[in-house]
Amino acid sequence: MSHPHPELGAPPALKEGALRITPLGGLGEIGRNMTVFEYGGRILIVDCGVLFPEDEQPGVDLILPDFTYIRDRLDKIDGIVLTHGHEDHIGAVPYLLRENPDIPLIGSKLTLALIEAKLAEHRIRPYVLEVKEGERERIGPFDCEFIAVNHSIPDALAVAVRTPAGMVVATGDFKMDQLPLDGRLTDLPAFAKLAEEGMDLLLVDSTNAEVPGFIPHERDISAALGNVFATAKRRIIVASFASHVHRIQQVLDAAHANGRKVAFVGRSMVRNMGIARDLGYLKVPGNLVVDVKTLDDLPEDKVVLVCTGSQGEPMAALSRMANREHQIRIVEGDTVVLASSLIPGNETAIYRVINGLTRWGANVVHKGNAKVHVSGHASAGELLYFFNICRPRNLMPVHGEWRHLRAAADLGIKTGIPKERTVIAEDGVCVDLENGVARIVGKVQAGYVYVDGSSVGDITEASLKDRRILGEEGFISVFVVVDSTNGKIVSGPTIQARGSGIDDGAFGPVVAKLEEALTRSANDGVLEVRQVQQLVRRIIGKWVADNYRRRPMILPVVVEV
Repeated sequence: MSHPHPELGAPPALKEGALRITPLGGLGEIGRNMTVFEYGGRILIVDCGVLFPEDEQPGVDLILPDFTYIRDRLDKIDGIVLTHGHEDHIGAVPYLLRENPDIPLIGSKLTLALIEAKLAEHRIRPYVLEVKEGERERIGPFDCEFIAVNHSIPDALAVAVRTPAGMVVATGDFKMDQLPLDGRLTDLPAFAKLAEEGMDLLLVDSTNAEVPGFIPHERDISAALGNVFATAKRRIIVASFASHVHRIQQVLDAAHANGRKVAFVGRSMVRNMGIARDLGYLKVPGNLVVDVKTLDDLPEDKVVLVCTGSQGEPMAALSRMANREHQIRIVEGDTVVLASSLIPGNETAIYRVINGLTRWGANVVHKGNAKVHVSGHASAGELLYFFNICRPRNLMPVHGEWRHLRAAADLGIKTGIPKERTVIAEDGVCVDLENGVARIVGKVQAGYVYVDGSSVGDITEASLKDRRILGEEGFISVFVVVDSTNGKIVSGPTIQARGSGIDDGAFGPVVAKLEEALTRSANDGVLEVRQVQQLVRRIIGKWVADNYRRRPMILPVVVEV
């Protein structure tokens, strides 16, 4: 079992006849999935997704993969294969196509419809190639075969990438539900055929590798949803991912069976469900769905709202309802259903929303107290079964945190994959497939790129550190005017504090110290503004730390006259 080392250097030039696989996201994290394949000077990308920010990334809207590694070779990209339509696999496509809108997109009908709608908002009209399971397409030097897989969104695909260096199979997100709502199974016979041909490297979804046994069937939650709908006395509000078509279908079915009308809330939910309905993936009984504006005309026990926000996203509809910032007001007796998974890292935000909803009197139903969610990712029992079918020569777990990658690797080793042929990598690690062996050869830049409003990449880790300090410790501003010729104080120092818990009137004792230090500094000939600012920052910072045990941000403003 091989793994990256902190001292890994830049990879060597790719040898002729070898294939290089470089994940730029999705390893060591849940989200931001993006993998770069290189062969013969050409590039194929599989997925290009986003990661949603956590509490320690204040003000950030989205986190993108770092495109630096491929930025000067965008004209060498023959296409982006999109395995399915979830945001963590397609959300960064608009940002890459901003840099080169001519890159072709390859995917299934629903996946392409979802990304085209997203790109339309960015005023990008991409070239698209629609593919189906069982089809093969030549994309530059990459011979791609597409295989049906079952997931929590319709039309998901795995892809087998053939080059003279060997065959690599990327599963995308998948599970092995034997009773899927749409009847579309993970095509195990197709994977078995690939195994007969010889699967040189398997990139496998690892998200549930720690979960024993098999994932329950999607249709198993129908009974739990039916019970919620049958017993709710007032409105029902269901929060789900805006692309979780299967889950929304079950919500629609339960609403129809209980005589309730459904309204979609939120731009992405309205858009995606409209696309799914128009393409036939979402079956909507006549007159079931109504405009949210008409809800006031309906009895509260005949209403279902479907919205986003199941992960506690601050700007999503459910979070704003919990904070009393949405036009829909939660009242005593409402029932809220969180019909989705709890993504690692989002726990605090989700429980904050649950507490907020409960505070206003809502009955909150979630996977912790009712069977209203099943995962879309294969668990340990399914992965063992899958490894025994695929029999890959090399294994590289993807789509998971470190514990998930390790667990998937251990399962593969148990099925007979040699330990030395099991690669545990991380974002930016280059893996070369040559002569049937996959090995780590180096590492490239693959850090976080933050989207903050219209700003992309301008926010740095240092900026986030400053934001965290401001949020946790507040700031103190110090204004002082000095004579530019001799450095003597002309006016000030004036000190103001915000968010630090220190009253402005408390700074009297330190003002005298500061005046003394500035006078002494001027007598010593220290006149440079930057040095004066450092002196102010040091004196104020030490005084606050000694007296209040706090470390606020100190903002010295020194004006010369």
